[in-house]
Amino acid sequence: MVRRKQAVTIKHVAADAGVSLQTVSRVINNVANVSADMMSRVQASIDRLGYVPSIAAQRMSGSRSYIILAINDRERTIADWQMRLGTDWVDQMLLGGMTACAEYGYRMLIELVDTHNDHVERELGAALTALQPDGVIITPPHSDNPQILALLQAHDIPFARIGSNGADGLGGIALTMDDEGSARRAVRHLVALGHRAIGFIAGPADYQLSGWRVDGWRAEMAAAGLMAEDHLLATGDFTFEGGAAAARALLGCAVRPTAIIASNDQMAFATLEVARELGLDVPGDLSLVCFDNTPMVRFTRPPLCAIDQPVAETTARAVQMLLGGKPGEEPATMLVNVPGNLVVRGSTAAPYAASLATT
Repeated sequence: MVRRKQAVTIKHVAADAGVSLQTVSRVINNVANVSADMMSRVQASIDRLGYVPSIAAQRMSGSRSYIILAINDRERTIADWQMRLGTDWVDQMLLGGMTACAEYGYRMLIELVDTHNDHVERELGAALTALQPDGVIITPPHSDNPQILALLQAHDIPFARIGSNGADGLGGIALTMDDEGSARRAVRHLVALGHRAIGFIAGPADYQLSGWRVDGWRAEMAAAGLMAEDHLLATGDFTFEGGAAAARALLGCAVRPTAIIASNDQMAFATLEVARELGLDVPGDLSLVCFDNTPMVRFTRPPLCAIDQPVAETTARAVQMLLGGKPGEEPATMLVNVPGNLVVRGSTAAPYAASLATT
């Protein structure tokens, strides 16, 4: 008969460190009145013995649950999983959130909620009651949903809103990924290549960040002395089909754009397909930039120039703000901006570079 290895308990840690059970408990729960020397001594025993604190035991020792709950859009997340689209928003969110939570002895769980569901209050309320999280991270479009925000406030649960600037006064820690600045960066790159007619495919209006990206496009076009004309702007819905319709609208104009910025990778993939249908070469006839920088953009032909959104870093920052923050900061009014960067690949070039090279 194979014997199960005896689990290391708090008693083993106390005996190894030569301290009381109460002292070990205070160290595990980060109680303030433990000296640095004692903290180091107990932590050394924890590391040496490989002790892993039980969440159940931690919850019994105080009012904390040691759980951070992340709320993501159910419909879009499940659709992406089922279609195996290669989007990695959830992966990056879990990477940043779980890694940061581990530093505080926390666990991060994810709950999928349909923001358009009439039963959202009942469903989310049941999850909050069952899990009793110490904090909640909300992703777009939930981060702008007054019903969800009011429910969290009613439960007196601190929350962080990714994709919100907090200007609506609905509370929480607001975190943005510099959507406006990223759009400006993309336009700036294309202008430097010589483009003047730069189209933009926006995301749906129920995402606040969609408007910020359009604002950035308009502002940088104006800064370059260019007109952000109506025929250069089309709206999609973050899906391939929506992106295809928007791309056809832009490329079907009498004076088509020489470059397009798509607000996510799926709409950029669709734009690539529409360009091929119309006999347009990318980047010879049309330059293309997208948001997200998910893994698939590296394997298109050509690989897509993309705004890399720091999802993992932003989620980690949300955890840090919920569980600690920085000295002197007031989380309820804090706005955190985590800027992305432009990854230049083969989908952008000077306008009509291919045709010019053959003449």
